[in-house]
Amino acid sequence: MSIHHAMLALLSAGPATTYQLRKAFDEATGQVRPLNIGQASTTLSRLERDGRIVRSQEDADDSTAGLWSLTDQGRAELALWWASAVERSQPDRQELVVKFALAVTVPGIDVASLLQTQRTATLSALHEATRVRRGIEEADLAAALVLEHHLVSLEAELRWLDDIEGTLQKAAARRSRAGSSPRTGHPSEHAAPSATARGEARR
Repeated sequence: MSIHHAMLALLSAGPATTYQLRKAFDEATGQVRPLNIGQASTTLSRLERDGRIVRSQEDADDSTAGLWSLTDQGRAELALWWASAVERSQPDRQELVVKFALAVTVPGIDVASLLQTQRTATLSALHEATRVRRGIEEADLAAALVLEHHLVSLEAELRWLDDIEGTLQKAAARRSRAGSSPRTGHPSEHAAPSATARGEARR
């Protein structure tokens, strides 16, 4: 979710201070990715610069003072955002994806060890997210849907790690049949639990 558009959406409910907007953002997203005051202030300053919002009063000593409110330009942009689908036209460049892409490219990297370490961390995150989800009130729909997305993403990440493991095992088998030595280690039989553990994590 774009912080830029999140601020516009929150301000559509009425004027608010920087601190109020940060708190509202964290509450709406279940604090899956808490927003710090610096991020909020920077985003709001850019929105003000671009004519999307205005501040009711200025305080030279406090950039968080005053109430922010939407301009007509801000309302128009927000309406367009609500009416548009979120597109993912570019390949994912998140750190985890890039890390494994490099790991299978750079010589001498123990990909099996990376897989085991990441799978353990992802399972831990899945257990924690499941615990938090169980504590969410049924009426708190915003936090619930954000956490559900987080859970689904973590489960998908585990499946992706399983796919990497399977691909490496097949590649190692082909090299073995061809009489060549593998450049990277293949996942051990004692790697952190994957498919079975994934099912247990949400129970």
